[in-house]
Amino acid sequence: MLHYLDLSYANFSGKIPSQIGNLSNLHCLDVSTPYSALRVRDVSWLSALYSLQYLHMDFVNITSTSDEMFRALNMMPSLLVLHLSICNLRILPPTLPFENITSLSVLDLSVNDFNSSIPSWLFNLSNLTELDLYSSSLRGQLSRLSHLDLSSNSLSGLVPATMGNLSNLDTLNLEGNMMNGKIPESIGQLTKLYDLNLLKNNWEDLLLFSISSKRNPFALKVTQDWIPPFKHLYQVEIRDCQVGPTFPNWLRNQMSLENVILENVGISEEILGWLYNMSSHIEQLDLSHNKISRYLPKKMNFSSSNSPKVNFAFNQLKGPIPIWSGVTALYLRYSLLSGTLPANIGEEMSHLKELDLSNDLLNRSIPLSITRIQNLSYLDLSKNHLTGEIPVFGMGMQRLEIIDLSNNSLSGGIPTSICSLPSLFILELSNNKLSADLSSAFQNCTSLQTLSLGNKRFFELLSRGNTLTGSIPEELCRLPYLHLLDLANNNLSGSIPLCLDLVLKGRLIEYLNQMPVHSTIDLSNNYLPGEIPESLTELTHLGVLNLACNRLIGNIPNNVGSLTDLESLDLSHNSLSGPIPASMTSMTFLSFLNLSYDNLSVQIPVANQFGTFNDPSTYEGNPQLCGGQLPTNFSLFFPENGAQEKKHEDGADEDDDKTERLWLYASIAIGYITGFWLVCGSLVLKRSWRHAYFKFVFDMRDNLLVWIAINLAGVKRRFGLERN
Repeated sequence: MLHYLDLSYANFSGKIPSQIGNLSNLHCLDVSTPYSALRVRDVSWLSALYSLQYLHMDFVNITSTSDEMFRALNMMPSLLVLHLSICNLRILPPTLPFENITSLSVLDLSVNDFNSSIPSWLFNLSNLTELDLYSSSLRGQLSRLSHLDLSSNSLSGLVPATMGNLSNLDTLNLEGNMMNGKIPESIGQLTKLYDLNLLKNNWEDLLLFSISSKRNPFALKVTQDWIPPFKHLYQVEIRDCQVGPTFPNWLRNQMSLENVILENVGISEEILGWLYNMSSHIEQLDLSHNKISRYLPKKMNFSSSNSPKVNFAFNQLKGPIPIWSGVTALYLRYSLLSGTLPANIGEEMSHLKELDLSNDLLNRSIPLSITRIQNLSYLDLSKNHLTGEIPVFGMGMQRLEIIDLSNNSLSGGIPTSICSLPSLFILELSNNKLSADLSSAFQNCTSLQTLSLGNKRFFELLSRGNTLTGSIPEELCRLPYLHLLDLANNNLSGSIPLCLDLVLKGRLIEYLNQMPVHSTIDLSNNYLPGEIPESLTELTHLGVLNLACNRLIGNIPNNVGSLTDLESLDLSHNSLSGPIPASMTSMTFLSFLNLSYDNLSVQIPVANQFGTFNDPSTYEGNPQLCGGQLPTNFSLFFPENGAQEKKHEDGADEDDDKTERLWLYASIAIGYITGFWLVCGSLVLKRSWRHAYFKFVFDMRDNLLVWIAINLAGVKRRFGLERN
């Protein structure tokens, strides 16, 4: 008793025998064979297979009418899976005498030229989970559906994840049903959606509400008196949608709210007091990138045990910095807050780990109490109007890793206590009014010889744009993980320390375990005298070297070409002399070069990267330097030698050209002959290879024709073209 008959990929051709209908106990029949010549005209024998559950007839040319085909299929009450792809079917019957295939779960009618409307009986297949109508020339709005209204029905269960495939949908209304469970993430694929209505469903158990819109402004609008059916949300996350201008009042009914993230949602009016009253159990409050222009409450008590974080960055707030006890991270950058830092910030906000008040309007000095926040790891007060001296950071701040005080008006020196911070790896002091003697600022940094930061950490020292004096201290050579040294635009004097190679030598850091970071030295715009130390050429992973606008003399080190990773080199506006070292042509990563206004001489190299530096400003201000990039002719200095060398070079170039042309023609001929006989000779000599080759060519031709036919049908459907 046969239950399973699989004749797929058997390369049969001709008419399918009707005697298969005698196998009444058959459960599975598969006669699909790609690009086969199988055909069937009388399909009445199919109705005898009343036990059939799986029927695969893809690529079979069915010449009977569609009514006859589906009338026979309708006699199979057990049918679960039906595949009729590329069967040359013409019309889907609009109705069926009786619908007996309600058990069907998979239906594939793709790549048939139905040229008809979507029949209503398709929507009565209650067990259908997969429906493939690709390239079937069907008319209707389902494939380009933009408005879907299923409101006030009895739909239950989950919102199907396949809803996200309706890429043109701009309105989805599921109001008044019995939907429940989790809203699928695929809804986020509806990039054109601007109206989503999920009201009056069974969302009582909703715990997390998240929505964002990256492209089009999505509006989430509810009335101010709306009371949601769910009351136990613990997190609401709405980003880049239109919620404001008022704060969503429906959140006040949530009894377990812990995380409130309303980023870039257009809120501009005052935040309601009930939200501040919930601060005792808030873990995260993010209202950044809005237009809030009100005063923040002076005091709030964030007593949650899970390290509460508050972010009001990128707003238009008024008033001074608030005191919010219990907060572990406070971000108020670009919020237009003014006034002074609270004098008691260290006592009242002692739990702070991260504090970002950059790009605000703060003034006066940094309070000493800030040094009492023992758990602080990140401090950014940059781009304000702070004055006074840098506070003395003591040994109690063991976790402080980043200090950014740049772009203020701080004066005085750099406290030597900086060296007592064991975890510090970024120090940014640029563009202030610091005027200390740098040679003594790091004299107590000897303990950093045993700084344990691991191989994936680095130390940055940025103090550009101040009025620091003195020489570059050799104590910097004892910072074993120094990666970025920027002391530009100061008044430093004294020669460059020979020991800098001990700091950066051979170091290539993996920043955040992903991006390789090369070292940087910028000592430009100072008064550094003397020669460039040869030891700098041992910094094998140096990426940027800027020594411009100093008082350097002597030659460029001959071994400078060993800096193979160097991408930017600026030695301009010094008194360097001698030739440009030939080794520099091996610096193949070099993309920026400035050697202007020195006293360099002789010929400019032309190999490798130097062939790309065609801007004369790269070398201008060197009267004895010559080359193709400059109008200066080297023969003006040595006319006889110049003429002889030019004649010799012209002759050598002519010989080289002849040799190169000869080898070119010879290699073309050898390659052509070899390739021709490898391919054609093997086909002539090997009969089986010859047959296989031509079979492959014919198969590719057939595949191309099928592909053209499929896509042509899709183009017809897309542009509404129909057959007459």
